[in-house]
Amino acid sequence: MLHGIDVSAYQSSSYDTSGLSFVFIKATEGRSYVNPKLTAQIKTARDAGCVVGFYHFLWPGNIADQAEYFVSRTPERTGDLLAVDWETTGDGTHASNAEKDSFIRRVKQLKPGNRVLLYTNRNFWLTIDTTSYAGDGLWIADYVTAGQPRIKAAWRFHQYTSDPVDEDVANFASKTALREWAGG
Repeated sequence: MLHGIDVSAYQSSSYDTSGLSFVFIKATEGRSYVNPKLTAQIKTARDAGCVVGFYHFLWPGNIADQAEYFVSRTPERTGDLLAVDWETTGDGTHASNAEKDSFIRRVKQLKPGNRVLLYTNRNFWLTIDTTSYAGDGLWIADYVTAGQPRIKAAWRFHQYTSDPVDEDVANFASKTALREWAGG
């Protein structure tokens, strides 16, 4: 298992990269928010030689616009991972299954050279998701033993704690294997 973290504007731009193989960074949300620390957080990950992923927090509605907003604000680099964060929004709503699927498909159209993943929590995966469509891979949040999420589906990444930061593991034999998969 490879170790990584995911960060957003809530974390420092100079987070600790010791022992990390990958970092996911929140890039955008909806159609108006861009992480103000995005550029600095990317630099920290790249300087450490980590595989870099970006995620978009999905809101219901305007799915094509949200996909275009997301990809227009993420760097153009082969091997970067792109993900949609599908969960309950700040106002208690969530994008539908069809909207989640449409967003993933649109990002895949816009960025055919990048892997596109679904990030969601165990509850959403088991009780809200009806399509099981996760693009190129599932990134599941379930706060249990690293690498042992309580789902039957195949997964690529597992967020297993948020204390003190969101920590993840990747289901790859090596960083080289992750890089090769991410590259295409």
